[in-house]
Amino acid sequence: MAILGMLLSLGCVICFIMVLIKLFQNEGTLKGILGLICGLYTFVWGWMNATKLNIKNIMMIWTLLLILSIIINVITGGFSYSMGGMPTNTP
Repeated sequence: MAILGMLLSLGCVICFIMVLIKLFQNEGTLKGILGLICGLYTFVWGWMNATKLNIKNIMMIWTLLLILSIIINVITGGFSYSMGGMPTNTP
């Protein structure tokens, strides 16, 4: 299950890069760098321009992958990790 979560996250990154390329091409370097720093901006910008740029399929796939990735990672505990063993409460 954890591998599935990682694959879904990889799909999200691929969709992000595809939309980011469109962002750089249509809005210029400054907004492209903003999209690179803030993925949420890229996601919202992609949906706002999905029909104009004909990237609606990419945005729908990205949204679906994002939702599934969050669900799978929460179910499998992919967002949590432990450093070392169990904490001890020694005086």
